[in-house]
Amino acid sequence: MIQISQLELLRGAKPLLKEANATLYPSHKVGLVGANGCGKSSLFALLKGELHLDSGDCQVPKDWSISSVKQETPALDISALEYVLQGHVGYYKIRAQLHLAEKKQDGELLALAHQQLEGIGGYSIEAKAGELLHGLGFSNDQITLPVSSFSGGWRMRLNLAQALIFEADLLLLDEPTNHLDLDAVYWLERFLKAYTGTLVLISHDREFLDAVIDEIWHIENQKINVYKGHYSQFERQKAERLAQQQASFEKQQEQIAHLEKFIARFKAKASKAKQAQSRVKSLERMEKLAPAHVDSPFDFEFAEPLALPNPLMTLDQAKAGYGDITILDSIKLNLVPGSRIALLGRNGAGKSTLIKLLSGELAPQSGEVFQHKGLNIGYFAQHQLESLDLTASALLHIQRLDPQATEQKIRDFLGGFAFFGDKALEPVAPFSGGEKARLVLAMLVYQKPNLLLLDEPTNHLDLEMRHALVMALQGFEGAMVTVSHDRHMLKNTADEYYLVDQGQVTPFGYDLDEYYQWLLAANKADSATEAKTDKSHSAVNRKDQKRREAEFRKEVQPLKKKISQLETKLDKSTAKLSEIEMALSDGTIYEADNKAQLTQLLAQQALLVPEHNDTEEQLLELLEELDNKESAFHADCD
Repeated sequence: MIQISQLELLRGAKPLLKEANATLYPSHKVGLVGANGCGKSSLFALLKGELHLDSGDCQVPKDWSISSVKQETPALDISALEYVLQGHVGYYKIRAQLHLAEKKQDGELLALAHQQLEGIGGYSIEAKAGELLHGLGFSNDQITLPVSSFSGGWRMRLNLAQALIFEADLLLLDEPTNHLDLDAVYWLERFLKAYTGTLVLISHDREFLDAVIDEIWHIENQKINVYKGHYSQFERQKAERLAQQQASFEKQQEQIAHLEKFIARFKAKASKAKQAQSRVKSLERMEKLAPAHVDSPFDFEFAEPLALPNPLMTLDQAKAGYGDITILDSIKLNLVPGSRIALLGRNGAGKSTLIKLLSGELAPQSGEVFQHKGLNIGYFAQHQLESLDLTASALLHIQRLDPQATEQKIRDFLGGFAFFGDKALEPVAPFSGGEKARLVLAMLVYQKPNLLLLDEPTNHLDLEMRHALVMALQGFEGAMVTVSHDRHMLKNTADEYYLVDQGQVTPFGYDLDEYYQWLLAANKADSATEAKTDKSHSAVNRKDQKRREAEFRKEVQPLKKKISQLETKLDKSTAKLSEIEMALSDGTIYEADNKAQLTQLLAQQALLVPEHNDTEEQLLELLEELDNKESAFHADCD
């Protein structure tokens, strides 16, 4: 077991943990929660041996193996499958010995290597790697592609698979669902439930925490408070404790009222949310849990839209896609005030494509898309975080939306998103991903939309901000279409679900749990079809297929070469921008003595960003061209 006793951890002169105590028993699954900056990641680093404690004791068994997810993935030429296999160090070492023995034709060494391989279950490890990759959303074709061909989000999935390939004694996972869609979240949940080792999990997905963990470590006031049970049970216990504290405080205030000129009273502003009847129970539950979030730094709501035309938007027999490729066909959708739709579907089915069509970012290939002249869209997507002006402050971003607003009005508004004091005046460049996401949401809320299009809005947001967003969305009076892997958000803000599958968008009902059953059945059917297809292929067909694949590889070789050159260029500019952002994240750079250095860094950044974006755009165009060619080739082969 891991024993933490009188632990003290400092960040500079600031104590993160002080006289903290906790015990982690073998096979326990612990959720680590607490406000941003409280020390969760530092505790992870301590358990991994990357950080030294300042005082106290943290005993990790010396014979325990530890696995965690890498934060960086180099652009390697090895396949995705091979990269994942490298995570099992023991297997990889024995495999190297096996190759050496075969090369030397050393029978004794060969027998020993096979014996060792059998001892660790090595003959099934490649199959396990394939299962991990499929569970995380990779197709059969993708697992043979080089690591360098994948985007950042998919490389993080590769890192996660690499961390899971070896069943370590201690598994440390920091926000593992951030880059996953709902299907992969379901799969990872099942995997971790069956995991027999010890797990410490940092996550802002409460449904995921509820399903996986059996104990909560809450870091608060520099202490580790241990709660038995899942996250919802912890929240109820915390709410009860805060309510008891409040009752004691009020009693004390009554006793000393005659000695004071006035009594400081705690006032909670009750908010009324116009909610569909099917969401009433969820809203009641949120209200019961409100005391658990009484100390939340976030407090905002959607103002009443300037207009609520009916309908806001109508799609009739619309087609959506890219170039000559149609992704979605015959879309019929009627969005009216009060519509609360969540889109479900497997990875790549077209959910984000539909959101882009609704936002106007993508023009319909055919059919009708009617937008009322009073329509005011609030669109949240991950790429909008990258479009923020890194040299401008949060306050300036809002001022550009409303030049007539006073500085105090904007400061008051930004305070609801936890941009307090000087934070509202600082450049966006050193902001974390969560802070940038909060600013984009603040800009969206400020514009009083009547139609919300939300594509994974909770990525980078902590539990408190997610709770505040859910509460605000419950009071939103317009229409809403959401894509999210956060089931708690979907269950508490959506009234109906639409399934995006096989090029169609169809109503799916009102119960999210039914989607899980549909997903299991659909995956089983796909596996059966693949097995049947594989069995029916003759040797002649396989030979012909190999010939065609060789011809295709030769055809796309120049295109892949251009892509490789652009990736190398992009990696260099990304590394340089990361260096600049690292320098800008140091608070001392904004001091008066460092003004010249700050100016130089911002100037370098201003030059690099357009070049970086241009390279990225060229790369995306070529990748899309390659993807179209590959799709056409595979369709022709089928």
